[in-house]
Amino acid sequence: MGSDTNFLLKRSQDEGRPKLVSDPIFTGDLQERARQVRLLTCDVDGVLTDGRVYVDDDGRESKAFSALDGVGIHMLADAGIIVAWITGSSAPAVAHRARQLGVPHVIQNASDKLAAWRGLTGQLRLAPVQCAHIGDDLPDATLLAACGLAATVPHAPASVRTLAHYVTARDGGFGAVRELAELILTAQGRLQDATASAALSASTSSQR
Repeated sequence: MGSDTNFLLKRSQDEGRPKLVSDPIFTGDLQERARQVRLLTCDVDGVLTDGRVYVDDDGRESKAFSALDGVGIHMLADAGIIVAWITGSSAPAVAHRARQLGVPHVIQNASDKLAAWRGLTGQLRLAPVQCAHIGDDLPDATLLAACGLAATVPHAPASVRTLAHYVTARDGGFGAVRELAELILTAQGRLQDATASAALSASTSSQR
């Protein structure tokens, strides 16, 4: 992580106590679901990005990702929570960003996200209750219904929002994954340690 990450982390701390991107309002059910999470899978378009696809005159595609989400992914990894991306699209930018963040599992061209997720959770030997997923549209619906903690973003259609245990305050591409990461870590009592670890990593990286 570079100096931009370090800057974001410094802004998110207040008198030594982590300040959340968006303070979650916990119900008992939500907290219990978040407490058990060991794997977070993320859709890409509309979740890690704002859903827009940029295409130049030569047909090359690019996407914009949020640095806030990048920090959140590092925080989860530092806490021992696996992060994976499952997307129906295929773009070099997705693979490149995943490599930058050290995301260990990236599944592109997933026409059936539920099948891809089941393959991954079987490989990792995780039960559905140990898994969270954040998605924003109909291709995510069956996966959201199957996992232990289902999350979505404000712009998702109503049919998807009704499947979610949690709808983020921040929209896709603007820190939604960071918000969910903080919710999970807060429920597990690990937010402060994860924030300190990410801040140390950012400081070390910025001095290289």
